[in-house]
Amino acid sequence: MSIGGSLNSAWLSGLLGLLATALLVVVIAAPLDLEAQMIFCAVCLGGALLLRRRAGRLAILAMIVMSVIASLRYMYWRLTSSLGFDNPLDMVFGYGLVAAELYALLVLLLGYVQTAWPLQRRPYPLPADSRQWPSVDLYIPTYNEPLDIIRLTVLAAQAIDWPRDKLNIYVLDDGRREEFRLFCKQAGVGYITRQDNHHAKAGNLNNALRQTSGEYIAIFDADHVPTRSFLQMGMGWFLRDPKLAMLQTPHFFFSPDPFEKNLNTFRTVPNEGELFYGLVQDGNDLWNATFFCGSCAIIRRAPLEEIGGIAVETVTEDAHTALKLNRLGYNTAYLALPQAAGLATESLSGHIGQRIRWARGMAQIFRTDNPLLGKGLSFGQRLCYLNAMLHFFYGLPRLVFLTAPLAYLMFDAQIFQAPALLIVAYALPHILIASVTNSTIQGRFRHSFWNEVYETVLAWYIMRPVLLAMVNPKLGKFNVTAKGGMIDQGYFDWKMARPYIIVLLLNLLGALVGVLKLIFDGDASTTTLLINMAWTIYNIVISSAAVAVASETRQIRAEPRVFAKLPVELYLPDGTCMTCETNDFSQRGMGISLPAGMEIVHGQQLEVSLSRGNEACQLPAKVVFSKGTTVGLSFIDLNLRQQFELTRMTFSRADTWASTWGQGVVDTPLAALAEVSVIGWRGIRQLTRATLDEMTRRPRSASDLASTNPRNS
Repeated sequence: MSIGGSLNSAWLSGLLGLLATALLVVVIAAPLDLEAQMIFCAVCLGGALLLRRRAGRLAILAMIVMSVIASLRYMYWRLTSSLGFDNPLDMVFGYGLVAAELYALLVLLLGYVQTAWPLQRRPYPLPADSRQWPSVDLYIPTYNEPLDIIRLTVLAAQAIDWPRDKLNIYVLDDGRREEFRLFCKQAGVGYITRQDNHHAKAGNLNNALRQTSGEYIAIFDADHVPTRSFLQMGMGWFLRDPKLAMLQTPHFFFSPDPFEKNLNTFRTVPNEGELFYGLVQDGNDLWNATFFCGSCAIIRRAPLEEIGGIAVETVTEDAHTALKLNRLGYNTAYLALPQAAGLATESLSGHIGQRIRWARGMAQIFRTDNPLLGKGLSFGQRLCYLNAMLHFFYGLPRLVFLTAPLAYLMFDAQIFQAPALLIVAYALPHILIASVTNSTIQGRFRHSFWNEVYETVLAWYIMRPVLLAMVNPKLGKFNVTAKGGMIDQGYFDWKMARPYIIVLLLNLLGALVGVLKLIFDGDASTTTLLINMAWTIYNIVISSAAVAVASETRQIRAEPRVFAKLPVELYLPDGTCMTCETNDFSQRGMGISLPAGMEIVHGQQLEVSLSRGNEACQLPAKVVFSKGTTVGLSFIDLNLRQQFELTRMTFSRADTWASTWGQGVVDTPLAALAEVSVIGWRGIRQLTRATLDEMTRRPRSASDLASTNPRNS
């Protein structure tokens, strides 16, 4: 094409863009009376529901356009027609709510940018000649994790299908433990320590970087168990793209997080992280803005050394490292295939502590290396990084939304200076179309209304560290997330639940005040009261579901079992062979389903044969549970080679994780609302029961206190 033709094409594209923008502004700003706005609401919502049934990429883009128009139209009306406050009380509550709505709208729009068109990258093949494959240093950083967790990760790393002379495995022990050094010597892997723990995990990785020489670095957290195919799935993209500096794969968990465990939603409701790894990272990949997540990733050594190693300026060293790589013009990529699996946080307090660190770190980056400023990033990259950082500022806005209707119900504050029906006419299309659109986009990885539950649980706890990090980025320290623990007895975590118990009680009080006003206050606007009461009831559902999360359930296994169906053969001492299937497995044992009509007695010793393709191994085991056709086996004194074979045949199988990735029930908003409501009712009952238990619990005697003193244990 000629230069003149290119200029004409650019001029035409610019003109069309200006016309589209002008049309959008006209649609957003066009004044409508109540009846016309209600018709607009019905047409938009009906169109969104029809498009949802098609669910193709173009239909989703059309839904996003409709949602953006409805939301911007609401916000334009909100800012121009509902803010004429008459007194300071109305002004404080009113502007506080508007600020929270502006934040939510910005995050909504940026979220559409991230998720509108996921790249859906597939593995790129490696050369057939493995002599052309590069050398890799595999790092396993650890600080306070038990040896059993490290052992599993090391054995799985040794099972990775890669030339032995081109894969070097190192345990980076910041705990400097002798038993770890001895294990690494026995297993034949490298062991690296340092004199101090300066810069925590980032410093640990950088110390290893100076002592190794592989062309690529693969990093796994201590509890993340890689599959055999990890390097073969990811490395091809590096050989195709010489500017590719980092490739990230999902963080997949084979144990339930506190939400899933305490609410009994494991594998039925997508967990908090699945939206990020299932959709957001895939969308970031389109904009060349994939985040490094600290584990399950491959990094090219040369670019990493060029930026000075893993970033140490913030406590989210991983995301900051990716930002630095992107600033220098290097590419980052995401492969949405689970190639490792790990342990989720066991307790709610541990989960909250981890999220506090993430929130503080993202606020630190926002403050010290803001993606909107500085050189090297494309416009799309700036928006993706901006949304990731803004996400963790939701603490205060979430608390505002949870208490906003109380301003009217309890203080008669007029936070909307507009007729009640007009508020409904403008707010409904904004809320409903955004909900339907996000449900359509996110349905495999996030169910409706669960985001509000997650944010409610965390809002109070992340608000303070985020605000402090904005004032002084150096405040706070790196905290290691504990994994692999046990919870001997279920209990209600009063300390963690206190903020949302207060929110729940305030909303219950607000609902009671609303009912009393409906009955006895003849001057109150019935429509306004009903709107605020509906909002309050919704807040009661969300906050009570948050309370339910604080009811910790027992976890009696230090090593959670993986639920998977794998073929096995059992060989009994009398020569009998049974072809069976696993129900679950761990490093220490297996649950087995026997063929119909077969039984094995408790205490029986036998051999378990695991196979895959032409590979097989036999392991000694003992029956420790037997009921009908279900038996539980415990392995007997496995040596290191047998532990390796067990890991290779179970945890190292990629199909174990891929079979459940994004395969849950697809979201439907009404079903999700019913689900959250049931959990909310459970939360109220658990809170009532815990309160009665506290009230009836007898005072502790001196002997009780002595028996629970750690010094006497």
